Amino acid sequence: MVAGGLCLCGLLRLLSSLLIPALFLSGILCLCLFVLLWGIRLWIQQRKKQLASSGTDGKQPLTVAFFHPYCNAGGGGERVLWCAIRTLQKKYKNITCVVYTGDRDVTGEDIIAGALRRFNIKLSHPVKFVFLEKRYLVEAALYPYFTLLGQSLGSVLLGWEALLKCIPDVYIDSMGYAFTLPLFKYMGGCRVGCYVHYPTISTDMLSVVRNQDTRFNNAAFITNSPLVSKFKLVYYYLFAFLYGLVGSCSDVVMVNSSWTLNHILSLWRSAACTSVVYPPCDVQTFLDIPLEEEKSITKYSIVSVSQFRPEKDHPLQIRAFAKLLEKRRPVQQPPLKLILIGGCRNQQDEERVNKLRRLCEELGVAEHVVFRINIPFEELKQHLGEATIGLHTMWNEHFGIGVVECMAAGTVILAHNSGGPKLDIVVPYEGHITGFLAEDEDSYAETMARILSLSPEKRLEIREKARQSVHRFSDRHFEETFLLSVEPLFK
Repeated sequence: MVAGGLCLCGLLRLLSSLLIPALFLSGILCLCLFVLLWGIRLWIQQRKKQLASSGTDGKQPLTVAFFHPYCNAGGGGERVLWCAIRTLQKKYKNITCVVYTGDRDVTGEDIIAGALRRFNIKLSHPVKFVFLEKRYLVEAALYPYFTLLGQSLGSVLLGWEALLKCIPDVYIDSMGYAFTLPLFKYMGGCRVGCYVHYPTISTDMLSVVRNQDTRFNNAAFITNSPLVSKFKLVYYYLFAFLYGLVGSCSDVVMVNSSWTLNHILSLWRSAACTSVVYPPCDVQTFLDIPLEEEKSITKYSIVSVSQFRPEKDHPLQIRAFAKLLEKRRPVQQPPLKLILIGGCRNQQDEERVNKLRRLCEELGVAEHVVFRINIPFEELKQHLGEATIGLHTMWNEHFGIGVVECMAAGTVILAHNSGGPKLDIVVPYEGHITGFLAEDEDSYAETMARILSLSPEKRLEIREKARQSVHRFSDRHFEETFLLSVEPLFK
């Protein structure tokens, strides 16, 4: 017993003797790290001065850079990007807008032409494109496990490449890579802002893992193992803590919906500099489509507008549509088509479309489903103008530009009973309904059948109220709220 006590005392004395050297060494390492980072910052600032050039009026133009590695993707996030740039060019004359992009397979002229073709957006001044070579570092396919952490750390390396190629005065992350914010703020000496379309991690994602629910980002082998689920939950909590730290570095935070606002406030705790800026929807273009009462119906079409990404849940649309067809009597009712409209960003998206085609064949509905990929804006308008139902199935969609466009075009919208559509878009207007919400295959099929069974007069009433409600999502409203939010970055 005495020997054991002596051994324990000796161990404690050894540990105490090592404590002071360990603390001293840790202090030296921290000091060296601080000096190294400060030296890098000074080097970057010196490099910025060397690369700087004066404008035509002799004043130094302000460089405003947007971090958007997929700026040519053609989705709602890209529309926000181009509208934001157009808005800044109108307001501030002595600025140079820069876009960090990984779209190296196209030229800058192609990207600008694509923005005009897809979104009907024309910029008043040229944009400088900085083409990044390491975009693969933020590809989800590179990280089969610990995807969130891998992509976030990859974004820091991609951000470092961007910073070395162009050092801006104002940096705006417009695609959700929050881990780049401290890099540009503390290393680049920039004023930083961000537009959050969707939080990288949310309390909903934590609850999915905690409750062991199977989702596209929570595989069955994880939900079937309590031990693995607990490990993933700890990982998610640690990541949420880091996400909150980097997000709080932002001088200006813009979010696209009430749903996103709630999550960002709970994670970043930056209420003083956070505001809701609804994404710009080209509602006027769609409102120009004549809204007339249905008289002689020869066919019905159900249109879905969204990129072919897993979270959009196109399989749910196809399965619900198959159940709808089972309930109908084709002999007595007009034929019905499901038209899936969306953008393909890469080979993974194209493979996803091929899987959806195979699903249609398996369910026997291939002849009733049409895929329209990367179509021009005018063709999109035509499909929406002819559609009866606008379909949207993403769970916890952060906002839903496609939902707004469908409502503005005059379709009867059917969206998921969650996220932005539930809280901000498909809400009553002047006491009247503006659309419908559903949650699973059966409720989607039943609601589509209900919409088709309504009288033309009732559908027209819903379409009219929906159209009246979408003016708050216009380009003009976006410009006003965006400029008000980013004003601190230009003082």
